[in-house]
Amino acid sequence: MNKYLQDLVKLSKYDSSISMFEPKIENEKSKLSTFVEIAQSIKSSIDETYAQIDDVKSKRTKNNIHLAELKTKLEDISKKNNNVQNEKELKALQLEEEIAKEQISFANEEIIRLDKITVAKEEELKELQEKLTEEEESIKEIQVSVDNAIDAINQERNVVSQSRGELLEKFDNKILTFYEKIRRWAKDSAVVPVKNQACYGCFMKINDKTYAEVIKSEEIINCPHCGRILYKEVETEEA
Repeated sequence: MNKYLQDLVKLSKYDSSISMFEPKIENEKSKLSTFVEIAQSIKSSIDETYAQIDDVKSKRTKNNIHLAELKTKLEDISKKNNNVQNEKELKALQLEEEIAKEQISFANEEIIRLDKITVAKEEELKELQEKLTEEEESIKEIQVSVDNAIDAINQERNVVSQSRGELLEKFDNKILTFYEKIRRWAKDSAVVPVKNQACYGCFMKINDKTYAEVIKSEEIINCPHCGRILYKEVETEEA
């Protein structure tokens, strides 16, 4: 194979490898982000549950205040009963007393109901906090695993980048410029193999003359259809 073509194939493979490192890193980070999102969702639920508990306790306090007011009202009614002048006043006080007692009964029932809600919400809060602790422990473990994986990827990327740099030190500038022009639009498929007499960039069949030139590998040949640089990949026979 032509030396320049051989270098182009190597460079293209290095560039393809380097392009794949960032998606690999993002893939590792996504493993962690899923758990972080779950933890964040649990934290939101915890905040919401705290707010609900505060709201229920606030309603209970208001009911206690109202209950105290009603009891004071009953005491006042009892005192007024001692000074009743006629039956009309007596009936009015009895009606007022009956309404106050009904309100006291309702207030007591409401307090019991609110207390049950508080207990349930506090239990829910406890479960959420336990779940959050578990998720945070998982995040710590996954963070270590992700960091190690990313470190390994970066080390591999550094090795490839170093090899690429060493190759470029002895690369022909005209050939490199030619390659970079194609790579601007073809990205990592600037240099592609020919298989079954077809360009593996555009997948179009090339004519016999061009194919023969690619097989010889004496010159740098471009695909007549898409312009990518072609080379003949060694095909292994299946056993």
